[in-house]
Amino acid sequence: MALARRTRRVLAVVAAAVVVVALAGLALAGNFLVDFALNPHAEISMAATMHAGDVDGLDYAEAPKLDEAYAEEAAAWFDAGKRSVSHVADDGTELLGWELSGAEDGAYADGHTWAVVCHGYIGKPADMAKYAYHFAQLGMDVLMPAARGHERNVDAGLIQMGWGDARDLVGWVADIVERDPDAKILLFGTSMGGAEVMMASGMDGLAENVRLIVEDCGYTSVWDEFELQLDNVFGLPRFPILNAADLACQLRAGYAFEAASAVESLRQASVPMLFIHGDADEFVPFSMLDECYEACASAVKEKLVVEGAGHGLSASTDPELYWETVDAFVSDNL
Repeated sequence: MALARRTRRVLAVVAAAVVVVALAGLALAGNFLVDFALNPHAEISMAATMHAGDVDGLDYAEAPKLDEAYAEEAAAWFDAGKRSVSHVADDGTELLGWELSGAEDGAYADGHTWAVVCHGYIGKPADMAKYAYHFAQLGMDVLMPAARGHERNVDAGLIQMGWGDARDLVGWVADIVERDPDAKILLFGTSMGGAEVMMASGMDGLAENVRLIVEDCGYTSVWDEFELQLDNVFGLPRFPILNAADLACQLRAGYAFEAASAVESLRQASVPMLFIHGDADEFVPFSMLDECYEACASAVKEKLVVEGAGHGLSASTDPELYWETVDAFVSDNL
């Protein structure tokens, strides 16, 4: 009897030790994934993996770029005309961005029309020069914020995947309206920037001056995108690794992957919205287009499918269709 009791106690201690080791392992794995995906200073990172070409769905080298000359012209315009601008976020963090003037002879050169252009994951405002240039040529002034963990905001905390950036975006918009109460504002973003503008669409405090939103290849939620990339990069299932990373992100970055949802924000949206996605996108799956579009509660909404376009390449794959569609939507709703 005594031997049996001692045996049970030993087994209980062993089982508890196994649980503790397993939990410690999960905690380490969760923290590693947060650093890998969200820490801009991590030595081993998603950014390095993407730049090395080791992530499926980012075949930029082989993709058609029918607007390459235009993009080069836009890059020179951006470098020559950018002016630094800052915004103090709700948490007291000073965030930096760039501002550029619109053409004086453009159709929207009334001094009150703005395009706010948001970049993608591991990107920077300069990557969005061709989009900003297009809106500036139409006469719009352009604001290009850098997301937290990116460019000159690299030390402003962990990458927010559009969620915290959407709250910051509401503040950037408020700054424009404070300067110009008559401002008419277009929000535009690609990839993470697309998710950002969708997330902002249903947030409290977004100024009524925002007349329309255009998103290009944004994802449904951070959870959905990370689940996909966990399998894509590491070949691992969602449970329990992603759950552990989610908890680590809540503790370290202040948000939960599932709560960071474009779909849920879109259910509260009322601003006219245009959704764009390439049907060959594998990094942010093409299926996410319909999920976001169907969730959007806006009375005015449209979607554009660009055949053969990979991730973030719709404007390069068919620039004529792309900009005709965007310009028509702007004309109808601005």
